[in-house]
Amino acid sequence: MVLLASIGAFLSMLTLTPILSLMFFIIFLASMGKSLGVRRMYVQLLVKIFEYGRQNIEIVRKKQYANLNTSECEDSSPAKSESSDSCTTDSSAKPSETSVNGDVTKPIQNGDIANGGNSVISRVESLILLPDVEGVRSKSRESNNEDDNDSFEFNLSNCLDYVRSGMEAIIEDEVTSRFEAEELKNWNLLTRTNRHYEFISWRLTVIWVIGFFIRYVILMPCRVFICFVGVVYCVIGFAFVGIIPNRQLRIKANDYVFKHTFRMICRSLSAVINFHNLEYKPKNCGFCVANHTTPIDIAVLSTDHSYSLIGQRHGGFLGVLQRALARASPHIWFERAEAKDRMAVAKRLKEHVSDPTNPPILIFPEGTCINNTSVMQFKKGSFEVGGVIYPVAIKYDARFGDAFWNSSKYSMMQYLYMMMTSWAIVCDVWYLPPMTRDENESAIDFANRVKSVIAKQGGLVDLVWDGQLKRMKPKKEWKEKQQEEFTKRLKGE
Repeated sequence: MVLLASIGAFLSMLTLTPILSLMFFIIFLASMGKSLGVRRMYVQLLVKIFEYGRQNIEIVRKKQYANLNTSECEDSSPAKSESSDSCTTDSSAKPSETSVNGDVTKPIQNGDIANGGNSVISRVESLILLPDVEGVRSKSRESNNEDDNDSFEFNLSNCLDYVRSGMEAIIEDEVTSRFEAEELKNWNLLTRTNRHYEFISWRLTVIWVIGFFIRYVILMPCRVFICFVGVVYCVIGFAFVGIIPNRQLRIKANDYVFKHTFRMICRSLSAVINFHNLEYKPKNCGFCVANHTTPIDIAVLSTDHSYSLIGQRHGGFLGVLQRALARASPHIWFERAEAKDRMAVAKRLKEHVSDPTNPPILIFPEGTCINNTSVMQFKKGSFEVGGVIYPVAIKYDARFGDAFWNSSKYSMMQYLYMMMTSWAIVCDVWYLPPMTRDENESAIDFANRVKSVIAKQGGLVDLVWDGQLKRMKPKKEWKEKQQEEFTKRLKGE
């Protein structure tokens, strides 16, 4: 028994030593911001595997489609042989235009979205049941109907657009669909986004089993270990930074530890981040404004620059990071439900941007996570303070893993588990030219201008809806505006 135990210890030492050495080598490269290009080769290999899986699924679908048409034609009467021939002809032509989910068969490109860009219904800009922004839609409706006002007669058809709006909301709600996982055009071999495609052929079954083993047995333990080292480094590093008496030295040490921490965390997710327009990178004493998909947004942006963070105070895993960060640099954490605290937050924002040595504040004005297809209403608070706004657009490639955090469905630990078992996190980040508020421009107009620039660059849908509709009912003012509009129609005004 002693001999067997000695042999087991020796073998475990032989296997653990190279594995741990590899892990610490990866952590060292991550902290330095260096890469050997393995992750990018890994992502390129995944794209080829996904394409191979798509082709296999397509072949099976074609066979099923052909068999279905053949059986239908065989059931028809002999007298209709000509129609039978036409069935065969159609069955040979149509499958070439079908794909996994009924779309045209072509590889998905980075930035393509299914439930954001390809809507089921076609909406017009003058749709009634939307927030009336600056009265633009009301003016457009008045201009369209001013020729008919003199000889107005009420007809039931005048109210059909309300019925249409209700049916459109039932078929495809513009708001709630932004808080659901993005639908993929092609299967990415992940069980949470499949339609049992892993059992459609034995080739895909083998690939799926191998992928399952790699994700859960190899990648996940390594990622958890790297993430754990990153969090420990964060807590210990910022604790030492916080006790440095010299402010200039503390700022430099904070920048060093800040970037290293989030580079390790991103490396634990096999993140591949592509930064564009580096000449527009945010500078001190300003606001970095970005669209919000996931808490990982902070880690993604922080690999390239140090920021002061502002957001809701959390507990658990996020709370550990927040408390560690606050020891070394100025960050603003607040309680969402405390109205008095909002005034204090605005005051602290002004104090922060007035100091040129402070790092830029990273803000997500949407106030909640959106599913990587759209940009929703920006809160005007950060645009009233003043200072330079540095817009940043972030777009994730959902083929390798859905980065969207549905906080109403998953806890933070559940979400991290999903990220650790995904293939990778691949995204593009665009730094945009700095923007300032014009003299006669309101904070709301400025916020909408920044939002439109981010949406255009990221290929996202620009929506006027408030993201807080995820948690609360529509504002009473919106309902009253629709009631007034309906009353005017009844009166013929």
